[in-house]
Amino acid sequence: MWKDYLSSFDKVIKFAQPAIESEIENAEQELNVQFSYELKSFLLETNGIKDEFNCDILWPLERIKEDNMFFRILPEYRDIYMPFDHMLFFADSGTGDQFAYAILDSQIRNTNVFAWDHEDDSRKWVAPSIKQFIEWWLTDNIKY
Repeated sequence: MWKDYLSSFDKVIKFAQPAIESEIENAEQELNVQFSYELKSFLLETNGIKDEFNCDILWPLERIKEDNMFFRILPEYRDIYMPFDHMLFFADSGTGDQFAYAILDSQIRNTNVFAWDHEDDSRKWVAPSIKQFIEWWLTDNIKY
């Protein structure tokens, strides 16, 4: 589904090998969040996607895990940013801003995608789903 959908865009997209379900479950435990069906299905079909310049459009599972842990535990960030344990980052803009799901009670309760601005620590809605986020990103229609 994801590969067919993403291949319909007139862009060069590089697909990764699928993630393994047990790796996803391990990441969910480490991050204390149940991933959305949308994110799981994406990772099980392609563990991240890159553009023609080899830049991540959607991160692979290992980067999702590493970057989220980094943001949550870095002591310097506690003094300058609101907590990050209520967000699950899965992509970035390339300029320092990150894209994420909102987490409530260790769950992603809806598919809305938010942008976190690293300069002012604001969090803003950008898309109703990862699917729409990717489409808008690939068609240069993402606004945040």
